[in-house]
Amino acid sequence: MAKQIMSRRRFLRQSSTATALVGVSALAAPRAYGANERLSIGMIGVGDRASAHMDEIHRLAEKENVEITAVCDVWKVNLARAASKVKEWFGKEPHQSTRFGDLLALKNVDAVVIATTDNAHTPIMIEALKAGKDVYVEKPMSQTVAEANEALDLARAGNRVVQVGTQYRSDGGYIAASKELATGVLGKISRVSVAANFNHARWARPFSNCKPDDVDWEAYLFNRPKVAFDPKLLRRWHFYRMFTNGLSGLWMAHHVDSCHLLTGAKYPASAVAHGGVYVWNDGREHTDTFHALLDYPEGFLFDWGMGLGNAAGCHYTIHGAAATLEVSRGTGEPDSLTVFPEDPKEKDKTRKIAPEPSHSHMANWLECIRLRKRPNADIQFGHQHAVATILAAEALESGRRQKYDREKREIVAG
Repeated sequence: MAKQIMSRRRFLRQSSTATALVGVSALAAPRAYGANERLSIGMIGVGDRASAHMDEIHRLAEKENVEITAVCDVWKVNLARAASKVKEWFGKEPHQSTRFGDLLALKNVDAVVIATTDNAHTPIMIEALKAGKDVYVEKPMSQTVAEANEALDLARAGNRVVQVGTQYRSDGGYIAASKELATGVLGKISRVSVAANFNHARWARPFSNCKPDDVDWEAYLFNRPKVAFDPKLLRRWHFYRMFTNGLSGLWMAHHVDSCHLLTGAKYPASAVAHGGVYVWNDGREHTDTFHALLDYPEGFLFDWGMGLGNAAGCHYTIHGAAATLEVSRGTGEPDSLTVFPEDPKEKDKTRKIAPEPSHSHMANWLECIRLRKRPNADIQFGHQHAVATILAAEALESGRRQKYDREKREIVAG
């Protein structure tokens, strides 16, 4: 991994011509926003996931008094499409760039949404925090513990509002389940078990229309090794170690974060993992079948598995000495929420939990920007899921158990 990461000097040079950003103090006090003052949002990465975020911001525009004023993407096809939407929605042309640093240098941009490849999430967030912006960053929050540490420290020092895209924290089902567990109804919890399966090539994005002249390739590789243009690296980046740490970051991030929400746990003590490419021999560098075991000092085991060659769906269960909570049988939000007593004589006490109302994750972030409050998926929770997913990914890659030192905030083998 260390060999893949370029020097910070090259990173900053390639990110933008606006190198003055480096000198901006992260300690500058956030300015207050008046009730009638419109929030200005910049979008960094405007592909498939960001399109959903843009739609949500548009839907909330009047209620939250917000508009998108700048868009950034290395692929000009995405950039033009996003700019066209913004002009249609808000009646004026947004600032457009292929370099995120150019967007961060805009004084009129109050906050940014980062929806890039996984490797870019935290490096861009760090620069956004230094530039005095509030941030919505997609999951997984980080691929390295060092960058996660730096981002968390910057956010706290600058009193920045950072929402991580682990939207289950705004889901009414998970919120209801967390309150139920807080009553102690399950007794001593010993295991949280989650598995997700689907069997279709959702990652197989077409790339024949991705041409060199339409891509700012240097910007795309800003902190990666310099390689020749390859449209598959842009359109199917999920395959490659250059851009993601695989199923752990791409999928486990949601489930381990919801485990933290439900149980109150923070950081795993250690992790082991195994996996391989058993079904999709399509050039991927990451496993299509993966299993990780994480040991928590709170006193339980989290086991997580995923298979891309089977359509059995999902199970999400929490096992206690007094009862079991089935959270979900699907791959998304809770769709079961049933408490099963352990004692066979009490089967008649099996009961459903009613979900609470869900909240817009984006609206929660926008509201917290005005109120200067910490949002539902605050950066501290992002740091926690980042550690868990990095721990599992490194256990898989190294073939050795990995441990997390909470005091030193670092991962070691052992």
